[in-house]
Amino acid sequence: MADIVLATLNAKYIHAAFGLRYLMANLGELQSRAALLEFDINQRPIEIVEALLAENPKIIGLGVYIWNVVPTTEVVSALKRIRPDITIVLGGPEVSFEVDRQQIINQADFVITGEADLKFAELCRTLISGGKPAGKIIPAELPALEQLALPYHLYNERDVAHRIIYVEASRGCPFTCEFCLSSLDVPVRQFPLPVLLQNLEELLSRGVQQFKFVDRTFNLNLNTSKALLQFFLDRFRPGLFVHFEMIPDRLPEALREVIAKFPPGALQFEVGIQTFNPEVSKLISRRQDYERLADNFRFLREHTGVHIHADLIVGLPGETVESFGEGFDRLVALKPQEIQVGILKRLRGTPIVRHDAEWSMTYGEHPPYEILQTKLIDFAAMQKMRRFARFWDLIGNSGNFIATTPLIWWEGSPFKEFMRLCDWIYEHLGRKHSIPLADLGEQIFSFLTEQKALPASTVSEALLADYQRGGRSDIPIFLRTHFPETSPSRRDRLRSLAPKRQGRHLQQTN
Repeated sequence: MADIVLATLNAKYIHAAFGLRYLMANLGELQSRAALLEFDINQRPIEIVEALLAENPKIIGLGVYIWNVVPTTEVVSALKRIRPDITIVLGGPEVSFEVDRQQIINQADFVITGEADLKFAELCRTLISGGKPAGKIIPAELPALEQLALPYHLYNERDVAHRIIYVEASRGCPFTCEFCLSSLDVPVRQFPLPVLLQNLEELLSRGVQQFKFVDRTFNLNLNTSKALLQFFLDRFRPGLFVHFEMIPDRLPEALREVIAKFPPGALQFEVGIQTFNPEVSKLISRRQDYERLADNFRFLREHTGVHIHADLIVGLPGETVESFGEGFDRLVALKPQEIQVGILKRLRGTPIVRHDAEWSMTYGEHPPYEILQTKLIDFAAMQKMRRFARFWDLIGNSGNFIATTPLIWWEGSPFKEFMRLCDWIYEHLGRKHSIPLADLGEQIFSFLTEQKALPASTVSEALLADYQRGGRSDIPIFLRTHFPETSPSRRDRLRSLAPKRQGRHLQQTN
C-alpha cells in the first residue's frame, strides 16, 4: 500500500524509467509513502489499472511519452471511472505542450509541464495536506541540478541484471534544430561532476556493465566529457559498454586521445547528422560542418574501436528522395556500423510546424505523428521510404548480414540499389514485419543472383558466413545445395561481450 504511486508504460521491459526515479528520489519525507511501478506498452491497460489500484493510492503520477500516450489514456480513463477520488497527475514531454488539445489531459486532475523533479513533490505535499493548487496546468521551473537528489540508488538488482541503466551528466542543448524538443531546453546545465562520478562508481561496484548517457550533447563540454571517458577507461573491464550522444563535428584532439585507448566495442557514439543537404539544414536551423564531420568519422573508424550509430531523417522540409539518397550514400561511404533511418515526427511543442504551409507537411494525427507526405515527397514515395527504413534496420543495421550487405550495391549507389532490394522483397513477401531470418536471407540471395547476376558461389558464401556468425550451426534450406557439408571453421565465430547487436559488428567474416 502506498499513498503515492509513480508509474509509466515503458516501450520495452529493458528500458528502466529514468524520469520516475528522479521523482522518487526527490520526494523527500514523502518517499516512504510512495511506490514506483513500471509497466510496458504490451501489457493490457486494464491489468495495469488493477496493479495500480492494488496499492490503494491517493495520488497516481504517470509519465506520458509519445510511445505510451494511447494506452496511458485508456489507463487514466478506467481509473477515473473506477476510483474518481484518486488524484491523477500527469507529466512528461507528451503532455508538456498543446495541453488544450489532448484527451488524456481532460481526464486527469493535474498536469506538470517541464522538468517535474521538484515540482511533483511540492504538489504532493499540497494535496496530502488538504491544499488545492491554483490551476490544473502547473508549469515547473527549471531546477538547479545541484539541488536534485540523484536517483541511481533506485536501480534495483533486477534492473542491474536485466535492464539498460540510464545516466546523465547534463541537460539541455545549445542547438535549435526545429524537429527536436531539446532545442527548447536552453541553456545546457551540468550536474556536479564529483557527485556524478561517485554515483557511477557505486553502479560499477554493483555490477553495472552497460551505461547509456541521455545527454543530448555529450562532447559539448570538453572537460566533462574527457573526465567521464577517463573515468570509464581507468575502470575498464571486459563487457563494459558506454553509450553517448555526440555532436558530429566536434571531436578535439584531447578527446581523440582518450577515445583511441578504449578496446573495440566498449564505446558507442550516437551521431545525429539528420541531413547532408545544406539548404535543408538551414531551413530547420541546424548548424553542421560537414568537412569536420567527415574527418571525425574517418578518425573514429580508422583509429578507434568505437561503434558509430549515425542518424538520418526522412521527410524534412526541403528534402527530396533524391537528396536524401545522396546523403545516405555519403554516410555509407563514411562507414558507420549502423545508420538509423528515421521518419520525421511532429513532436508536440517543436517549431517544425512553421514549415507546414510552405512545404505541405502532412503528419499522422495519432502517435507517433510521423510525416505522411510533403510538397516534395508524396504519400506513395513516403511509404517506399518507410519500407526502406525498415528493411535497412533488418539488413544493414542488425549485424546479421555484414558480409552480404556490400554486395547489394556492388558497383552502384547504396541508396538506389538497396531501394531496388526493398521493392523486390516487398513484391515477393508483401510485408515488412514478422519476416524470419532465413526467409529474408533467401530473398536477398534471389535478388543478388537474379537481379544483379552475381555468382551464386559468392553470394552463398557471404550469406552462410553471416547466418552462422551468431552461433548457428545449421545451414538454411535455400543454401544447402551449395554446401552439402560444413566445416568446423565456419562454425567457429568470434564471441563478443558487447551487447548482442553491436557485438555482431565486431566479429570477423570468413
